[in-house]
Amino acid sequence: MAGSVPRTIAAPAARPSVRPALVTAIAISAVTLLIATWESLMADWPSGFVLLGVLPLAALAFCGCALWSVTLLLRVSDGGAKFALPFLIYALTLAVLVYAPLQQIALQQNFHWHRQNRERIVARVEAGELKPNVSHNRNLIALGDGEPNVSAAGNDIVVDATDEGTYVLFLTTRGLKHSFTGFLHVPSGGDPRKFFEFEDKPPSQFVRYDERWYFVAN
Repeated sequence: MAGSVPRTIAAPAARPSVRPALVTAIAISAVTLLIATWESLMADWPSGFVLLGVLPLAALAFCGCALWSVTLLLRVSDGGAKFALPFLIYALTLAVLVYAPLQQIALQQNFHWHRQNRERIVARVEAGELKPNVSHNRNLIALGDGEPNVSAAGNDIVVDATDEGTYVLFLTTRGLKHSFTGFLHVPSGGDPRKFFEFEDKPPSQFVRYDERWYFVAN
């Protein structure tokens, strides 16, 4: 009797997976949205120089992976609609970047997170407990490490004592050429445009956030 020939059964071919592309799309999009949201609050020195390296890398990663997701659309007919998910995530992220007020959201969060600590600092300034303590600038108070971090660029605040009361500026950014943005607390009946930093040039932006609180920029 002739020996029987063993029959071999071919293993089924592995189905292509969209999981790596999907995880990458979620991660890249999340990082991109975080950078876009908080970028304006990181523009001061030295964070601005970090952004000079991070922003181009993030933009290249987002654009490159978005283009890669376009090629995955060619697999939809064979692999199913799941291969369109990475492209949809990038498209949705791009729409959020274009239309959502991300920086305004970040400023709102900054204002509410730090408001109580800032108002306590203002009360101490008005009571004379905190006074300018920087030799080269009679309007600057360096709060130091022992106080809550309420102001960008070293936790310094800017004060302006006037007849109507004291203006107190909490910085959100400070540039190299005396440009800045921040939340300005004005005295009762005060006008943010009367703050001494705006004597020569009016603020390029001032937005009322609450009674006696304004977001200003020069």
